[in-house]
Amino acid sequence: MVRTLKFVLVVVVVMLIAGGVVIRGIGARIKAAASVKQETLELAVPTVAVTHPKRGAIKDEVVLPGNIQAFVDAPVYARTSGYLKKWYFDIGAAVKSGQLLADIESPEVDQQLSQARADYATAQANLKLAELNMNRYQALWKLDSIAKQDLDNAVGSYEALKATLASQNANVKRLEQLVSFEKVFAPFDGVVTARNTDVGQLINAGNGGVSQMLFQVSSTSKLRIFVSVPQMFSHILVPGTTAELTLAEAPGRHYYGKISRTSNAIDPTTRTLLTEVDIDNTTGQLLPGAYAEVHLKLPAQSAALVVPVTALIFRAAGLQAAIVRDGKAELVPITLGRDYGTEVEVTSGITEQDAIVVNPPDSLTNGAPVRVEAAEKP
Repeated sequence: MVRTLKFVLVVVVVMLIAGGVVIRGIGARIKAAASVKQETLELAVPTVAVTHPKRGAIKDEVVLPGNIQAFVDAPVYARTSGYLKKWYFDIGAAVKSGQLLADIESPEVDQQLSQARADYATAQANLKLAELNMNRYQALWKLDSIAKQDLDNAVGSYEALKATLASQNANVKRLEQLVSFEKVFAPFDGVVTARNTDVGQLINAGNGGVSQMLFQVSSTSKLRIFVSVPQMFSHILVPGTTAELTLAEAPGRHYYGKISRTSNAIDPTTRTLLTEVDIDNTTGQLLPGAYAEVHLKLPAQSAALVVPVTALIFRAAGLQAAIVRDGKAELVPITLGRDYGTEVEVTSGITEQDAIVVNPPDSLTNGAPVRVEAAEKP
């Protein structure tokens, strides 16, 4: 009996120990599973780096490349063919409007003019004779001494010779005009910037061959500077806006002009507005064809917020930025200003106190919990 009781007691103790081991194992597994679940949930929350927007420098001007051109620039061609007899001005010479630049010798045209004048004199003599005959026939017709047909023939002959005289007169004037073209004059006050001919060279006016430019004359007392203004400034820079010109070869010198006109159309390829700045150049320090930097004054404005370009989110909803508020990400629409390459201006949508997520993950959604990465200590 005693042995039986001892056996039962041993069995009960073994069972209790085994049950305790089983219960402890199950509890440990439950605790481990809960821990893994918690860690999984914590790992599912993305860790993000944030930055605060900063105020950019106040921009009161925009600097753009400009192309200087003469206010008036014209190539001078010959209007009659021949040989260049003499030229009077070389490159760099200042000329006045109507000043003689060159003489062209065209003997063929001179001979044609002489022949035309002789033909005109012949036509005058024939017309005078026809007029005498017509008057004589009219007197005889009144005396009823000739037939009506004879009078009509005399009147017709007079009218035909009268028309011939007018034609000969027009031909003489045409050739006189061609002869006058043997002298090449300056079309306006300016500077000779090119001379493409020399004494004895055959000049072709374009009849039967390619015409040749003799001189290039440019008016440089006033210059045009053409600037391609980005679209974002097109509504600000209006005619009358002050412009400052600087040249790399003349450091420290400043030249001032004003916007005179714009093309009133945005170039669809470059998204720029062609703008013309007029500047006085009576001193001749500025040269046409040169490159310049044009400083265009902007209206007074406050400094905009600047954020890294890596903070921008491009999605179907439009341009956005992620802001961390109360441990959650909030996607807000923003409006951009100027682009500085690695940074951009934001004109609306955020404040200076907002924590902007840098390099937001593609899976980031509005209202999703996030963990802010601790800032590195210097």
